[in-house]
Amino acid sequence: MLVLLAAIFLLHIACICLLLAATIHNAWWITDTMSTDIWSRWILTAGGNWNYTEIPAFYPKEYLQAVQASSVLACIFCILGLFVFVAQLYTLPKGKRFLFTGAFQLLAWLCIMIAASIYTDIFHKDKEPGWYGASFILAWISVCLTFISCITYFVLRKKTA
Repeated sequence: MLVLLAAIFLLHIACICLLLAATIHNAWWITDTMSTDIWSRWILTAGGNWNYTEIPAFYPKEYLQAVQASSVLACIFCILGLFVFVAQLYTLPKGKRFLFTGAFQLLAWLCIMIAASIYTDIFHKDKEPGWYGASFILAWISVCLTFISCITYFVLRKKTA
């Protein structure tokens, strides 16, 4: 049981790390001379330096704010879920399920899925050449991992013996 709890704890830590990296890192959409995230845009100058610029005005602000808010909420829910999991390890009666922790992971999964889905559907459609960057891919990987973690918490029972 201890190995299972350690594996679940490490999965939760991995989810938190991936969510934070996807939210903070500046590689949601990249080209050879530009890197865009959900907060700003970085342009490569002729001298080889990266310059910070604001998100272009043609980006739909409402959708961008929805992506930003959903990403941040996913991070918050996942971190709170870890604290709840540790608290439930000590307070949950034997034989009960980790439903409260699973609910936090479900909320984190829903938030990051909303953020990645909105970004996929709304941004960079036939506007500029480029490709999705590492942060975008990390966001979708964290969708999968938080869902697996959520299901694990809903199924997991505290050992009775």
